[in-house]
Amino acid sequence: MGDIYGDQFSIIISLYFSALTQYMRNSVLLLFVFIFIACSTHPYKSTNKVYKQKVKAYAKEIAALPKENPFSDSALLPPYWVGTTNFNLRKPTFVIIHHTAQNSCDQTLKTFTLPRTSVSAHYVICKSGVLHHMLNDYLRAWHGGVGKWGNQTDINSVSIGIELDNNGFEPFDSLQINSLLSLLDRLKKQYAIPSANFIGHGDIAPTRKNDPNYRFPWKLLAEKGFGLWYDENREPVPTNFNHIQALRIIGYDVKDTSAAIQSFKRHFLQDTTKRINDLDKSVLYNLQKKYY
Repeated sequence: MGDIYGDQFSIIISLYFSALTQYMRNSVLLLFVFIFIACSTHPYKSTNKVYKQKVKAYAKEIAALPKENPFSDSALLPPYWVGTTNFNLRKPTFVIIHHTAQNSCDQTLKTFTLPRTSVSAHYVICKSGVLHHMLNDYLRAWHGGVGKWGNQTDINSVSIGIELDNNGFEPFDSLQINSLLSLLDRLKKQYAIPSANFIGHGDIAPTRKNDPNYRFPWKLLAEKGFGLWYDENREPVPTNFNHIQALRIIGYDVKDTSAAIQSFKRHFLQDTTKRINDLDKSVLYNLQKKYY
């Protein structure tokens, strides 16, 4: 009987140490995995360093006191410098939405970290909904290029650029749009951006750009307070209605009228043609009367 119990005890001890050994093996394996991940090279470590260096340089420039040098031979210096106590940081007043026209989020991140491309944005939102905040909102991104909206000709200086991972020929993923709406809500509240100032890259640069493409859900954004939209029930259009003037009132650059019409139709009617028809005029007249 004692031998039987002794054998069982030996088996239990053997199983225990076997399990303990396997546990230790797994623990050691997990430790090696952790060390490997911790020690692996961050793909953007070097460009992040450049970002920090540039921000530090700009911060130093902003912190510098005004130079006490005469602007001309006839300008006299005061006996001492006087700095105003009333100031703050410049704030963005527009949000410009783009599609990346590239094939992946990783491709866009790389593009925005190569100095030779000279292009960037404050935010990049992947199809999965992952949101990359690439640049402080108060800094000037290079996303708008040559463009105009109303009297604004330096769009980059007054706007936040948001890039959506989309090659320009596909619908926008719901996860991506959900992240976008969440971001827009924060930006609107934080910077008091007017609803009318949420527009697309194609709106400010109609002769060069068509993003975000005609599949973009502008109506959904407008329903959430980001952008303008027209009424389903609209008044008849007056016979003397000037649609070119209406486009200009809304904000479009009408130097190239065909491009302005196409940009307007892409945004509000999901139409990529350049000829204006009665429906287009009806929507345009409604928008002008409703908001302006």
